[in-house]
Amino acid sequence: MINVLVVDDSALARKLFGKVFAEQPDFRVSFARNGKEALASIAEFAPDVVTLDVHMPEMDGLTCLDRIMIEHPCPVIMVSSLTADGADATLEALKLGAIDFVAKPTGAVSLRIGEIAPELVEKVRQAAGARLKRSLRLRERVRHQIGGYKAPGVTRPRKKGKLAATGDGLVLVGVSTGGPPALEALLAPLPASFPWPILVAQHMPDTFTGSLAKRLDGLCDLSVTEVRKPTPLQPGFVYIGRGDADIVVSKRGASLIVTAAPSLDYPWHPSADRLVRSAMNHLAAGQLIGVLMTGMGDDGAEAMTHLQAQGGWTIAEAEETAVVWGMPGELVRLGGADFVVPLPGIATQLIKLVP
Repeated sequence: MINVLVVDDSALARKLFGKVFAEQPDFRVSFARNGKEALASIAEFAPDVVTLDVHMPEMDGLTCLDRIMIEHPCPVIMVSSLTADGADATLEALKLGAIDFVAKPTGAVSLRIGEIAPELVEKVRQAAGARLKRSLRLRERVRHQIGGYKAPGVTRPRKKGKLAATGDGLVLVGVSTGGPPALEALLAPLPASFPWPILVAQHMPDTFTGSLAKRLDGLCDLSVTEVRKPTPLQPGFVYIGRGDADIVVSKRGASLIVTAAPSLDYPWHPSADRLVRSAMNHLAAGQLIGVLMTGMGDDGAEAMTHLQAQGGWTIAEAEETAVVWGMPGELVRLGGADFVVPLPGIATQLIKLVP
């Protein structure tokens, strides 16, 4: 049985979310109207997962999340509006320790709850089994325990004969649940002189990917941009796929470009599988490195296994650091990972591989 605490100041939202979970045989639900009630309920109800609205009176969602991560660490799913402000708040929540987010329906919530119900149930189930990093905000937790807190890699290569990558090429990254903090950990250590463009398929709505790119650009020496039109690929740049579309590699004359393409028959978007396959249409496998990081599902695993079989390099995030070891775990299961690397070591591995 999965205990879910639904925290929302809207009585209608609590009723609708409660109904979604009540229709599942393995959920038990409790409710709180704001952050203060949530903190009081956590100790008594011991939820496996908390769904947490961002905007609430008395104590908003971000303040409540901060307190949860310090005082009672447990998986939290944020419920966010599809606005620029909602995107910024969601990215801040993921940085504070939230596992994932669900976009709150616009308009008449009662009429559109069915649109997000399957996603909500699946993400809560995944979160119930997710791994919270033991080191997550450890210093603040210790300070809280002693009364001083105030709220605010080893690689395992497969044995094979390939040499390091040669010439010009691309790094192709697939990531989903837990992705924004993982991308920060991957990109921040890379120097501005890193010679290969990096393309990222992060599963995220359209209104969120621009804010993600802007945030990462302010944290990294590399230039980070969201792909919204055909763009020439340049070294020193990271290209974030626009949400609700796919990011694909193409050619304009003799030059490689990246563009946002209408979604095709792939279950997740932007699709890591489609990104990798499009790159293999224009470059030799030896000029490509695939990186698959935290996320539920298996997007990217099949395409990167094919890339590896053709002579490209592949890196899977290790289970001990992945929030959800779905995508990288499937790459390992298929035998398609050259390296299985804890998150802090992936940037170092890339620097070793790229000339």
